[in-house]
Amino acid sequence: MTCPLGLVELIKRVFPHRRLVALLSHVPLVGRLIAYLAFENDVIFYLPSDQSVVKTVIDVDQAVPPPESMALPSDVVHTLIDQADTLWVMNECICRSASHCEDYPIEIGCLFIGEAANGINPRLGRPVTREEAHAHINRAQKAGLVHLVGRNKLDTLWLGVGPGHKLLTVCNCCPCCCLWRMLPDLHSRIGQSVMRMPGLSLSVSDKCTGCGRCVDACFASAIVITDGHAVITDQCRGCGRCVEVCPHGAISLRIDVGAAVQRTLQTITEAVDVSSSKIG
Repeated sequence: MTCPLGLVELIKRVFPHRRLVALLSHVPLVGRLIAYLAFENDVIFYLPSDQSVVKTVIDVDQAVPPPESMALPSDVVHTLIDQADTLWVMNECICRSASHCEDYPIEIGCLFIGEAANGINPRLGRPVTREEAHAHINRAQKAGLVHLVGRNKLDTLWLGVGPGHKLLTVCNCCPCCCLWRMLPDLHSRIGQSVMRMPGLSLSVSDKCTGCGRCVDACFASAIVITDGHAVITDQCRGCGRCVEVCPHGAISLRIDVGAAVQRTLQTITEAVDVSSSKIG
């Protein structure tokens, strides 16, 4: 059943109260119901921006290949696009629209990949070619948005499509986006489905002055200032925004990008089949 447009308007109206839903996930029975109805079988990765990876590599070692020849986190999305038979782009980001965002483009909406996307209400967006999908992701990167990619049951519900293993979501996130407000308060049974790329770690050097810009930028509220120094907690999902905003270059991101891309792709493709030519 295709999503009625009235439901989209309702989502926008309740959007400011999404933190309450996250807090309710800690209530016995209610939390389990939320997990089952909206997050069952979810597998979602934050991808650090390509710029945060390139910045760290160049800061550490000047003798590096040009960025265009490096493996980069966005290769996860571009590879999935190349494997897909169905690609579908929303006309707008509902999160930014509901928040009246003034810092990032509202018109850069989610990219949905997989056969189930054929059932999305055509008034919400349109099918696109592989070339258009690649260009959409590149535009999101240039705008400073962070990709959140994976299987999300909630999207199958509000879009009215399925099955879940035939729909892959690529969100292009800014601080207005839904999980940025919810993730710190979600019960761990739900929050653990939102992961960092394998093998990724971040560290803070003595250059840190405790200015707090990284705290404000963090999607997962995973950074605290202790004794005038930023500390990255185990809640970090590796979005890399802190690397980009630190005015002193005090935060470094470490990752074997090539291996991380392959392991991330393996986990995602085990959860979602983006090709309609397969039987599943």
